[in-house]
Amino acid sequence: MPHRSDRHEQWAVFWCSLLQPLICGEIPREEAGPFLRMLSETEQLFPDGSRRKPSRATLWRKWRAFEKGGFEALLRKRRSDRGRPRKVKQAVIDRAVELKKDQPLRNHEAINRFLEREHQLKLPKSTLYRHLRKAGATRSKLGISKQKVRCRWTRDQSNALWVGDFADGPYVLDSDQVRQTYLSVFIDCYSRYVVEGRYYYRENLDVLVDSLLRAWAKHGASRELYVDNAKIYHARAFKAACSAIPIKLLYRAVGDPPGGGVIERFIQTDQVQFESEVRGGEILTLEKLNQAFVAWLEVSYHDRVHSETRQTPRERYTQGKRFTRHVDLQRVLQFFLKRVERRVNKTFSDVQLSQGYFRVSKDLRDDKVQVRFDPFREFDTVGIYSLEGEYLGTGIRHHRERRKADQDAPSPPPQKIKYNYLDLLISEHQQMLDKQASSGIDYQAVLAAADRRWPFIEFAKQLAQHLGRRGGLSAFRSDELEVLHKVYQRLKFLTPSLLEEACSQSRQRSIVDILFLLQRLHHERSN
Repeated sequence: MPHRSDRHEQWAVFWCSLLQPLICGEIPREEAGPFLRMLSETEQLFPDGSRRKPSRATLWRKWRAFEKGGFEALLRKRRSDRGRPRKVKQAVIDRAVELKKDQPLRNHEAINRFLEREHQLKLPKSTLYRHLRKAGATRSKLGISKQKVRCRWTRDQSNALWVGDFADGPYVLDSDQVRQTYLSVFIDCYSRYVVEGRYYYRENLDVLVDSLLRAWAKHGASRELYVDNAKIYHARAFKAACSAIPIKLLYRAVGDPPGGGVIERFIQTDQVQFESEVRGGEILTLEKLNQAFVAWLEVSYHDRVHSETRQTPRERYTQGKRFTRHVDLQRVLQFFLKRVERRVNKTFSDVQLSQGYFRVSKDLRDDKVQVRFDPFREFDTVGIYSLEGEYLGTGIRHHRERRKADQDAPSPPPQKIKYNYLDLLISEHQQMLDKQASSGIDYQAVLAAADRRWPFIEFAKQLAQHLGRRGGLSAFRSDELEVLHKVYQRLKFLTPSLLEEACSQSRQRSIVDILFLLQRLHHERSN
Protein backbone atom coordinates (compact mmCIF):
# COMPACT_ATOMS: atom_id res chain seq x y z
CA MET A 1 0.00 0.00 0.00
CA PRO A 2 1.21 3.51 -0.77
CA HIS A 3 2.45 5.55 2.16
CA ARG A 4 -0.20 8.21 2.84
CA SER A 5 1.81 10.90 4.65
CA ASP A 6 0.43 14.41 4.65
CA ARG A 7 3.39 15.65 2.70
CA HIS A 8 2.98 13.08 -0.04
CA GLU A 9 -0.76 13.67 -0.25
CA GLN A 10 -0.09 17.39 -0.61
CA TRP A 11 2.10 16.72 -3.62
CA ALA A 12 -0.44 14.33 -5.13
CA VAL A 13 -3.20 16.93 -4.74
CA PHE A 14 -0.94 19.51 -6.37
CA TRP A 15 -0.38 17.39 -9.48
CA CYS A 16 -4.08 16.52 -9.70
CA SER A 17 -5.04 20.19 -9.53
CA LEU A 18 -2.70 21.00 -12.42
CA LEU A 19 -3.97 18.09 -14.53
CA GLN A 20 -7.63 18.53 -13.55
CA PRO A 21 -8.83 19.56 -17.07
CA LEU A 22 -7.35 16.33 -18.49
CA ILE A 23 -8.48 14.16 -15.57
CA CYS A 24 -12.07 15.44 -15.72
CA GLY A 25 -12.25 15.19 -19.52
CA GLU A 26 -12.60 18.93 -20.09
CA ILE A 27 -9.73 18.72 -22.58
CA PRO A 28 -9.82 15.86 -25.16
CA ARG A 29 -6.92 13.41 -25.10
CA GLU A 30 -5.77 14.51 -28.56
CA GLU A 31 -5.27 18.06 -27.22
CA ALA A 32 -3.24 16.93 -24.23
CA GLY A 33 0.07 17.90 -25.87
CA PRO A 34 -0.67 21.62 -26.33
CA PHE A 35 -2.26 21.80 -22.88
CA LEU A 36 0.76 20.25 -21.14
CA ARG A 37 3.08 22.50 -23.15
CA MET A 38 1.09 25.55 -21.91
CA LEU A 39 1.36 24.28 -18.31
CA SER A 40 5.12 23.81 -18.63
CA GLU A 41 5.48 27.47 -19.68
CA THR A 42 3.52 28.82 -16.68
CA GLU A 43 5.20 29.40 -13.32
CA GLN A 44 3.51 27.51 -10.45
CA LEU A 45 3.68 27.68 -6.64
CA PHE A 46 4.87 24.22 -5.54
CA PRO A 47 4.01 22.64 -2.16
CA ASP A 48 7.58 23.21 -0.95
CA GLY A 49 7.08 26.98 -1.31
CA SER A 50 9.19 27.40 -4.44
CA ARG A 51 7.99 29.03 -7.64
CA ARG A 52 9.08 27.41 -10.90
CA LYS A 53 7.84 25.93 -14.17
CA PRO A 54 7.06 22.19 -14.20
CA SER A 55 8.77 20.28 -17.00
CA ARG A 56 6.64 18.86 -19.77
CA ALA A 57 8.13 15.39 -19.26
CA THR A 58 7.16 15.42 -15.56
CA LEU A 59 3.61 16.46 -16.44
CA TRP A 60 3.33 13.60 -18.99
CA ARG A 61 4.67 11.12 -16.44
CA LYS A 62 2.23 12.25 -13.71
CA TRP A 63 -0.73 12.08 -16.13
CA ARG A 64 0.14 8.55 -17.29
CA ALA A 65 0.58 7.44 -13.67
CA PHE A 66 -2.87 8.78 -12.80
CA GLU A 67 -4.45 7.04 -15.79
CA LYS A 68 -2.96 3.73 -14.68
CA GLY A 69 -3.40 3.84 -10.95
CA GLY A 70 -5.53 6.86 -10.06
CA PHE A 71 -4.77 9.21 -7.17
CA GLU A 72 -2.83 6.56 -5.23
CA ALA A 73 -0.39 6.20 -8.12
CA LEU A 74 0.84 9.75 -7.47
CA LEU A 75 1.80 8.90 -3.89
CA ARG A 76 5.35 7.81 -3.20
CA LYS A 77 5.56 4.09 -2.44
CA ARG A 78 7.23 2.76 0.69
CA ARG A 79 10.65 1.23 0.07
CA SER A 80 10.84 -2.49 0.62
CA ASP A 81 13.97 -2.06 2.76
CA ARG A 82 12.63 0.94 4.63
CA GLY A 83 14.01 1.16 8.14
CA ARG A 84 16.94 -1.18 7.54
CA PRO A 85 20.53 0.01 7.03
CA ARG A 86 21.69 -0.45 3.47
CA LYS A 87 25.38 0.43 3.72
CA VAL A 88 26.10 -0.43 7.36
CA LYS A 89 25.67 -3.84 8.89
CA GLN A 90 22.89 -4.17 11.44
CA ALA A 91 25.39 -5.51 13.99
CA VAL A 92 27.28 -2.21 13.90
CA ILE A 93 24.07 -0.25 14.52
CA ASP A 94 23.06 -2.55 17.35
CA ARG A 95 26.47 -2.14 18.96
CA ALA A 96 26.22 1.69 18.72
CA VAL A 97 22.78 1.62 20.38
CA GLU A 98 24.12 -0.65 23.12
CA LEU A 99 27.01 1.72 23.80
CA LYS A 100 24.68 4.72 24.01
CA LYS A 101 22.28 3.03 26.40
CA ASP A 102 25.21 1.94 28.54
CA GLN A 103 26.18 5.59 29.05
CA PRO A 104 23.54 8.08 27.75
CA LEU A 105 26.00 11.00 28.02
CA ARG A 106 28.41 9.27 25.63
CA ASN A 107 28.81 11.35 22.42
CA HIS A 108 29.38 10.25 18.83
CA GLU A 109 33.19 10.46 19.10
CA ALA A 110 33.34 8.05 22.02
CA ILE A 111 30.94 5.61 20.33
CA ASN A 112 32.97 5.69 17.11
CA ARG A 113 36.16 4.84 19.04
CA PHE A 114 34.52 1.61 20.15
CA LEU A 115 33.19 0.88 16.64
CA GLU A 116 36.58 1.55 15.05
CA ARG A 117 38.34 -0.91 17.37
CA GLU A 118 35.68 -3.61 17.09
CA HIS A 119 34.46 -3.22 13.46
CA GLN A 120 37.18 -1.12 11.84
CA LEU A 121 34.78 1.64 10.72
CA LYS A 122 33.24 4.90 11.86
CA LEU A 123 29.69 6.11 11.35
CA PRO A 124 29.00 9.69 10.19
CA LYS A 125 27.45 11.74 12.96
CA SER A 126 24.18 12.27 11.10
CA THR A 127 23.86 8.53 10.29
CA LEU A 128 24.67 7.51 13.86
CA TYR A 129 22.12 9.83 15.47
CA ARG A 130 19.45 8.91 12.94
CA HIS A 131 19.66 5.28 14.02
CA LEU A 132 19.94 6.22 17.70
CA ARG A 133 16.74 8.26 17.48
CA LYS A 134 14.95 5.40 15.77
CA ALA A 135 16.08 3.02 18.52
CA GLY A 136 15.05 5.45 21.27
CA ALA A 137 18.63 5.84 22.45
CA THR A 138 19.04 9.64 22.58
CA ARG A 139 19.48 11.65 25.77
CA SER A 140 15.95 13.02 25.66
CA LYS A 141 14.41 9.58 24.99
CA LEU A 142 16.52 7.98 27.71
CA GLY A 143 15.16 10.57 30.15
CA ILE A 144 18.33 12.39 31.15
CA SER A 145 18.01 15.55 29.08
CA LYS A 146 17.35 18.70 31.14
CA GLN A 147 16.31 20.70 28.14
CA LYS A 148 12.92 22.33 28.53
CA VAL A 149 10.14 20.83 26.45
CA ARG A 150 8.78 23.55 24.20
CA CYS A 151 6.01 24.13 21.73
CA ARG A 152 6.23 26.56 18.84
CA TRP A 153 4.35 29.85 19.08
CA THR A 154 1.81 29.62 16.30
CA ARG A 155 -1.81 30.42 15.55
CA ASP A 156 -4.15 29.52 12.70
CA GLN A 157 -5.08 33.07 11.67
CA SER A 158 -3.79 36.63 11.54
CA ASN A 159 -4.24 38.97 14.53
CA ALA A 160 -4.66 36.04 16.90
CA LEU A 161 -1.26 36.61 18.56
CA TRP A 162 1.18 39.50 18.33
CA VAL A 163 4.70 39.32 19.72
CA GLY A 164 6.48 42.52 20.77
CA ASP A 165 9.95 43.50 21.92
CA PHE A 166 12.61 46.23 21.99
CA ALA A 167 16.09 46.03 20.46
CA ASP A 168 19.10 48.33 20.30
CA GLY A 169 19.30 50.16 16.99
CA PRO A 170 21.98 52.07 15.05
CA TYR A 171 23.26 55.52 16.04
CA VAL A 172 21.76 58.57 14.31
CA LEU A 173 22.52 62.26 14.03
CA ASP A 174 20.43 64.55 16.25
CA SER A 175 21.32 68.22 15.59
CA ASP A 176 25.06 68.21 16.35
CA GLN A 177 24.97 65.10 18.56
CA VAL A 178 25.13 61.36 17.90
CA ARG A 179 22.46 59.35 19.71
CA GLN A 180 21.58 55.67 19.90
CA THR A 181 18.16 54.48 18.75
CA TYR A 182 15.92 51.67 19.95
CA LEU A 183 13.63 49.59 17.77
CA SER A 184 10.11 48.93 19.05
CA VAL A 185 8.41 46.24 16.97
CA PHE A 186 5.26 44.10 17.03
CA ILE A 187 4.95 41.12 14.68
CA ASP A 188 1.95 38.93 13.82
CA CYS A 189 2.82 35.38 14.85
CA TYR A 190 0.80 33.59 12.17
CA SER A 191 2.11 35.49 9.16
CA ARG A 192 5.36 37.06 10.48
CA TYR A 193 3.95 40.38 9.22
CA VAL A 194 5.23 43.47 11.06
CA VAL A 195 2.10 45.27 12.26
CA GLU A 196 4.19 48.12 13.68
CA GLY A 197 7.88 48.89 13.84
CA ARG A 198 9.73 52.15 14.45
CA TYR A 199 13.01 53.48 15.87
CA TYR A 200 12.94 55.84 18.88
CA TYR A 201 15.40 57.67 21.11
CA ARG A 202 14.05 55.99 24.23
CA GLU A 203 12.91 52.60 25.47
CA ASN A 204 10.11 53.48 27.89
CA LEU A 205 6.33 53.58 28.38
CA ASP A 206 5.59 56.50 26.05
CA VAL A 207 7.37 54.66 23.21
CA LEU A 208 5.37 51.51 23.95
CA VAL A 209 2.15 53.54 23.96
CA ASP A 210 2.99 55.20 20.66
CA SER A 211 3.79 51.84 19.02
CA LEU A 212 0.62 50.16 20.25
CA LEU A 213 -1.68 53.05 19.31
CA ARG A 214 -0.22 53.08 15.79
CA ALA A 215 -0.69 49.31 15.46
CA TRP A 216 -4.24 49.35 16.89
CA ALA A 217 -5.25 52.27 14.67
CA LYS A 218 -4.09 50.49 11.50
CA HIS A 219 -4.79 46.81 12.18
CA GLY A 220 -7.18 46.66 15.14
CA ALA A 221 -6.28 44.62 18.22
CA SER A 222 -4.94 41.09 18.50
CA ARG A 223 -6.57 38.55 20.80
CA GLU A 224 -3.29 37.86 22.60
CA LEU A 225 -0.08 39.81 23.12
CA TYR A 226 3.22 38.12 24.03
CA VAL A 227 5.95 40.27 25.59
CA ASP A 228 8.95 39.78 27.83
CA ASN A 229 9.17 40.45 31.56
CA ALA A 230 10.66 43.94 31.37
CA LYS A 231 9.26 46.46 33.86
CA ILE A 232 7.67 48.53 31.10
CA TYR A 233 5.33 45.67 30.17
CA HIS A 234 4.10 45.45 33.77
CA ALA A 235 3.03 49.12 33.88
CA ARG A 236 -0.46 49.62 35.29
CA ALA A 237 -1.57 51.71 32.32
CA PHE A 238 -0.43 49.06 29.83
CA LYS A 239 -2.25 46.25 31.68
CA ALA A 240 -5.40 48.36 32.12
CA ALA A 241 -5.58 49.26 28.42
CA CYS A 242 -5.15 45.60 27.36
CA SER A 243 -7.83 44.52 29.86
CA ALA A 244 -10.29 47.11 28.57
CA ILE A 245 -10.05 46.04 24.90
CA PRO A 246 -9.64 43.10 26.00
CA ILE A 247 -6.31 41.51 25.05
CA LYS A 248 -4.85 38.48 26.83
CA LEU A 249 -1.32 39.28 28.00
CA LEU A 250 1.30 36.52 27.87
CA TYR A 251 4.74 37.00 29.46
CA ARG A 252 8.03 35.34 28.58
CA ALA A 253 9.51 33.44 31.50
CA VAL A 254 12.43 35.12 33.25
CA GLY A 255 15.80 34.03 31.86
CA ASP A 256 14.21 32.11 28.97
CA PRO A 257 15.28 33.74 25.65
CA PRO A 258 14.06 30.88 23.39
CA GLY A 259 10.47 31.73 24.34
CA GLY A 260 10.67 34.81 22.10
CA GLY A 261 12.03 33.01 19.07
CA VAL A 262 9.58 34.54 16.58
CA ILE A 263 10.45 38.14 17.39
CA GLU A 264 14.14 37.37 17.94
CA ARG A 265 14.30 35.84 14.46
CA PHE A 266 12.84 39.00 12.92
CA ILE A 267 15.23 41.25 14.87
CA GLN A 268 18.13 39.15 13.61
CA THR A 269 16.84 39.49 10.03
CA ASP A 270 16.50 43.24 10.50
CA GLN A 271 20.04 43.56 11.84
CA VAL A 272 21.57 41.50 9.02
CA GLN A 273 19.58 42.81 6.05
CA PHE A 274 18.70 46.40 7.05
CA GLU A 275 20.84 47.73 9.89
CA SER A 276 24.04 46.42 8.31
CA GLU A 277 23.32 48.67 5.32
CA VAL A 278 22.62 51.62 7.64
CA ARG A 279 25.87 51.15 9.55
CA GLY A 280 27.81 50.79 6.33
CA GLY A 281 26.69 54.15 4.92
CA GLU A 282 26.56 57.76 6.06
CA ILE A 283 24.98 58.44 9.44
CA LEU A 284 21.24 59.19 9.14
CA THR A 285 18.77 61.27 11.08
CA LEU A 286 16.03 59.48 13.03
CA GLU A 287 13.43 60.57 10.49
CA LYS A 288 15.51 59.24 7.59
CA LEU A 289 16.21 55.99 9.46
CA ASN A 290 12.49 55.32 9.96
CA GLN A 291 11.72 56.27 6.38
CA ALA A 292 14.27 53.72 5.15
CA PHE A 293 13.03 51.09 7.61
CA VAL A 294 9.43 51.39 6.37
CA ALA A 295 10.66 51.15 2.79
CA TRP A 296 12.64 47.99 3.60
CA LEU A 297 9.59 46.40 5.23
CA GLU A 298 7.23 47.20 2.37
CA VAL A 299 9.54 46.56 -0.57
CA SER A 300 11.68 43.69 0.73
CA TYR A 301 10.67 41.90 3.94
CA HIS A 302 6.89 41.72 3.52
CA ASP A 303 7.15 40.44 -0.06
CA ARG A 304 9.89 37.83 0.47
CA VAL A 305 8.87 34.18 0.98
CA HIS A 306 9.43 33.24 4.63
CA SER A 307 11.57 30.15 5.14
CA GLU A 308 9.14 28.63 7.66
CA THR A 309 5.67 29.62 6.42
CA ARG A 310 6.60 29.21 2.74
CA GLN A 311 4.58 32.34 1.98
CA THR A 312 5.31 36.04 1.96
CA PRO A 313 4.28 37.76 5.21
CA ARG A 314 1.96 40.15 3.32
CA GLU A 315 0.20 37.36 1.43
CA ARG A 316 -0.16 35.16 4.52
CA TYR A 317 -1.38 38.03 6.70
CA THR A 318 -4.06 38.99 4.16
CA GLN A 319 -5.23 35.42 3.64
CA GLY A 320 -5.39 34.67 7.36
CA LYS A 321 -7.21 37.88 8.31
CA ARG A 322 -10.60 36.49 9.34
CA PHE A 323 -11.50 39.24 11.79
CA THR A 324 -10.60 42.81 12.77
CA ARG A 325 -11.16 43.97 16.35
CA HIS A 326 -11.53 47.73 16.09
CA VAL A 327 -10.19 49.74 19.03
CA ASP A 328 -11.76 52.88 20.52
CA LEU A 329 -8.50 54.83 20.69
CA GLN A 330 -9.98 57.73 22.68
CA ARG A 331 -11.12 55.29 25.36
CA VAL A 332 -7.83 53.42 25.45
CA LEU A 333 -5.82 56.65 25.55
CA GLN A 334 -7.44 57.50 28.90
CA PHE A 335 -5.47 54.69 30.55
CA PHE A 336 -2.15 56.18 29.41
CA LEU A 337 -2.83 59.73 30.63
CA LYS A 338 -0.59 61.12 33.37
CA ARG A 339 -2.42 61.76 36.65
CA VAL A 340 -1.42 64.45 39.15
CA GLU A 341 -3.13 65.86 42.23
CA ARG A 342 -3.74 69.61 42.43
CA ARG A 343 -5.70 72.07 44.59
CA VAL A 344 -7.95 74.51 42.69
CA ASN A 345 -6.89 78.13 43.25
CA LYS A 346 -9.48 80.07 45.26
CA THR A 347 -8.92 83.37 43.48
CA PHE A 348 -8.55 82.32 39.86
CA SER A 349 -10.49 79.04 39.92
CA ASP A 350 -7.73 77.18 38.03
CA VAL A 351 -5.09 74.49 38.42
CA GLN A 352 -1.42 74.86 37.57
CA LEU A 353 0.71 72.42 35.56
CA SER A 354 4.17 72.89 34.12
CA GLN A 355 2.44 73.57 30.78
CA GLY A 356 0.44 76.51 32.19
CA TYR A 357 -2.85 77.32 33.93
CA PHE A 358 -6.19 75.63 33.27
CA ARG A 359 -9.49 77.20 34.35
CA VAL A 360 -12.07 74.88 35.94
CA SER A 361 -15.59 75.25 37.34
CA LYS A 362 -15.97 77.84 40.10
CA ASP A 363 -17.71 75.21 42.22
CA LEU A 364 -14.34 73.45 42.63
CA ARG A 365 -12.49 76.36 44.26
CA ASP A 366 -10.09 75.22 46.99
CA ASP A 367 -10.94 71.56 46.31
CA LYS A 368 -8.29 68.89 45.72
CA VAL A 369 -8.75 67.32 42.31
CA GLN A 370 -6.97 64.85 40.04
CA VAL A 371 -5.77 66.28 36.71
CA ARG A 372 -5.29 63.89 33.77
CA PHE A 373 -3.39 64.83 30.62
CA ASP A 374 -1.13 63.49 27.88
CA PRO A 375 2.42 64.51 28.86
CA PHE A 376 3.87 63.72 25.43
CA ARG A 377 1.77 66.07 23.29
CA GLU A 378 0.72 69.72 23.22
CA PHE A 379 -2.76 70.20 24.70
CA ASP A 380 -5.19 73.02 25.56
CA THR A 381 -7.55 71.02 27.78
CA VAL A 382 -7.14 68.62 30.69
CA GLY A 383 -9.54 66.23 32.40
CA ILE A 384 -10.62 67.08 35.94
CA TYR A 385 -11.54 64.21 38.26
CA SER A 386 -12.25 63.82 41.94
CA LEU A 387 -9.70 61.99 44.05
CA GLU A 388 -12.08 59.00 43.90
CA GLY A 389 -11.96 59.00 40.07
CA GLU A 390 -15.32 60.71 39.34
CA TYR A 391 -15.29 62.93 36.23
CA LEU A 392 -15.87 66.60 37.18
CA GLY A 393 -15.34 68.43 33.89
CA THR A 394 -12.69 69.90 31.61
CA GLY A 395 -9.97 72.42 32.40
CA ILE A 396 -9.27 74.96 29.64
CA ARG A 397 -5.90 76.68 29.18
CA HIS A 398 -5.99 80.41 30.04
CA HIS A 399 -3.80 83.34 31.07
CA ARG A 400 -4.37 84.69 34.54
CA GLU A 401 -5.69 88.26 34.95
CA ARG A 402 -6.19 90.24 38.14
CA ARG A 403 -9.97 90.71 38.26
CA LYS A 404 -12.93 89.52 40.18
CA ALA A 405 -13.71 85.90 39.59
CA ASP A 406 -17.45 86.65 39.34
CA GLN A 407 -16.80 88.98 36.39
CA ASP A 408 -15.02 86.35 34.35
CA ALA A 409 -18.19 84.82 32.94
CA PRO A 410 -21.96 85.23 33.22
CA SER A 411 -23.49 83.46 36.19
CA PRO A 412 -25.31 80.23 35.32
CA PRO A 413 -29.11 80.18 35.72
CA PRO A 414 -30.00 79.47 39.39
CA GLN A 415 -31.24 76.08 40.45
CA LYS A 416 -34.82 76.16 41.70
CA ILE A 417 -35.17 75.08 45.30
CA LYS A 418 -37.31 72.07 46.08
CA TYR A 419 -39.11 73.49 49.10
CA ASN A 420 -40.55 77.00 48.52
CA TYR A 421 -40.05 79.05 51.65
CA LEU A 422 -41.62 82.11 50.04
CA ASP A 423 -44.95 80.34 49.63
CA LEU A 424 -44.86 79.59 53.34
CA LEU A 425 -44.25 83.26 54.15
CA ILE A 426 -47.02 84.38 51.82
CA SER A 427 -49.44 81.98 53.48
CA GLU A 428 -48.58 83.26 56.96
CA HIS A 429 -48.80 86.87 55.76
CA GLN A 430 -52.24 86.23 54.30
CA GLN A 431 -53.36 84.87 57.65
CA MET A 432 -52.07 88.05 59.28
CA LEU A 433 -54.02 90.24 56.82
CA ASP A 434 -57.17 88.26 57.38
CA LYS A 435 -56.83 88.78 61.09
CA GLN A 436 -56.35 92.56 60.64
CA ALA A 437 -59.31 92.76 58.28
CA SER A 438 -61.58 91.29 60.93
CA SER A 439 -60.81 94.24 63.24
CA GLY A 440 -61.21 96.97 60.57
CA ILE A 441 -58.95 98.82 58.11
CA ASP A 442 -56.23 101.21 59.30
CA TYR A 443 -56.49 103.94 56.63
CA GLN A 444 -53.51 105.87 58.05
CA ALA A 445 -51.26 102.84 57.65
CA VAL A 446 -52.48 102.33 54.11
CA LEU A 447 -51.74 105.97 53.17
CA ALA A 448 -48.30 105.80 54.80
CA ALA A 449 -47.45 102.65 52.87
CA ALA A 450 -48.42 104.18 49.58
CA ASP A 451 -45.25 104.91 47.66
CA ARG A 452 -45.04 106.57 44.30
CA ARG A 453 -41.64 104.94 43.56
CA TRP A 454 -41.13 102.26 40.92
CA PRO A 455 -42.34 99.02 42.61
CA PHE A 456 -39.61 96.60 43.65
CA ILE A 457 -41.41 93.69 41.99
CA GLU A 458 -41.37 95.47 38.61
CA PHE A 459 -37.72 96.37 39.09
CA ALA A 460 -36.83 92.71 39.78
CA LYS A 461 -38.88 91.43 36.83
CA GLN A 462 -37.23 93.81 34.35
CA LEU A 463 -33.75 92.95 35.69
CA ALA A 464 -34.51 89.23 35.19
CA GLN A 465 -35.43 89.93 31.56
CA HIS A 466 -32.15 91.78 30.96
CA LEU A 467 -30.25 88.80 32.43
CA GLY A 468 -32.11 86.38 30.19
CA ARG A 469 -33.90 84.67 33.07
CA ARG A 470 -37.50 83.59 33.10
CA GLY A 471 -40.02 83.67 35.93
CA GLY A 472 -39.84 87.20 37.36
CA LEU A 473 -39.02 87.04 41.07
CA SER A 474 -38.79 83.25 40.93
CA ALA A 475 -35.78 83.67 38.66
CA PHE A 476 -33.66 84.82 41.65
CA ARG A 477 -32.38 82.98 44.69
CA SER A 478 -33.22 84.37 48.07
CA ASP A 479 -29.68 85.71 48.62
CA GLU A 480 -29.87 87.51 45.25
CA LEU A 481 -33.22 89.06 46.13
CA GLU A 482 -31.75 90.26 49.39
CA VAL A 483 -28.94 92.08 47.56
CA LEU A 484 -31.40 93.55 45.04
CA HIS A 485 -33.67 94.86 47.78
CA LYS A 486 -30.80 96.52 49.67
CA VAL A 487 -29.69 98.34 46.52
CA TYR A 488 -33.32 99.22 45.71
CA GLN A 489 -33.71 100.84 49.15
CA ARG A 490 -30.68 103.09 48.56
CA LEU A 491 -31.79 104.26 45.09
CA LYS A 492 -34.63 106.73 45.69
CA PHE A 493 -34.87 107.82 42.05
CA LEU A 494 -34.76 104.40 40.42
CA THR A 495 -36.55 104.27 37.03
CA PRO A 496 -36.90 101.66 34.21
CA SER A 497 -34.80 103.82 31.87
CA LEU A 498 -31.98 104.05 34.42
CA LEU A 499 -31.93 100.24 34.76
CA GLU A 500 -31.96 99.80 30.99
CA GLU A 501 -29.00 102.17 30.62
CA ALA A 502 -27.02 100.29 33.27
CA CYS A 503 -27.73 96.94 31.57
CA SER A 504 -26.66 98.29 28.18
CA GLN A 505 -23.30 99.42 29.60
CA SER A 506 -22.63 96.12 31.40
CA ARG A 507 -20.14 93.87 29.64
CA GLN A 508 -20.43 90.88 31.94
CA ARG A 509 -24.23 90.96 32.29
CA SER A 510 -23.95 89.75 35.88
CA ILE A 511 -25.99 91.01 38.86
CA VAL A 512 -22.91 92.45 40.56
CA ASP A 513 -21.80 94.34 37.46
CA ILE A 514 -25.29 95.76 36.70
CA LEU A 515 -25.91 96.89 40.29
CA PHE A 516 -22.48 98.58 40.37
CA LEU A 517 -23.28 100.55 37.19
CA LEU A 518 -26.80 101.31 38.42
CA GLN A 519 -25.49 102.90 41.63
CA ARG A 520 -22.91 104.94 39.68
CA LEU A 521 -25.55 106.27 37.21
CA HIS A 522 -27.95 107.03 40.08
CA HIS A 523 -25.23 109.00 41.85
CA GLU A 524 -24.52 111.02 38.68
CA ARG A 525 -28.23 111.80 38.14
CA SER A 526 -28.75 112.78 41.78
CA ASN A 527 -25.90 115.31 41.69
